[in-house]
Amino acid sequence: MPRARNSVASRRRKKKILKQTKGYFGARSNVYSVAANALEKGMVYAYRDRRKKKGNFRSLWIQRINAAARQYDMSYSEFIGKVNKKGIILSRKVLADLAMNHPKAFKAVVEKVKDVK
Repeated sequence: MPRARNSVASRRRKKKILKQTKGYFGARSNVYSVAANALEKGMVYAYRDRRKKKGNFRSLWIQRINAAARQYDMSYSEFIGKVNKKGIILSRKVLADLAMNHPKAFKAVVEKVKDVK
């Protein structure tokens, strides 16, 4: 008796992979074995970079806070240290937003922490 293969399921699996690799360059989009490898590698990068994005944004916020704090003769580390000592509970995301979009509010925060030793 000949071997029976489940061609319906295997075709569906292959179509699923090839549908996900639509738009990839060259054989990566239409040769199953190459597409499967490309898709797996792409998924790994996507997973890693979703986590990396959080660190990238944090470093962007720090750069923005540093640039704004230096306008008032203060370094980033000095500013954050004084903010923490003063007990002001503002995240770096909020501080960066204040520095970019609401300079008067950021100046008020700087004035509040300037006298802290």
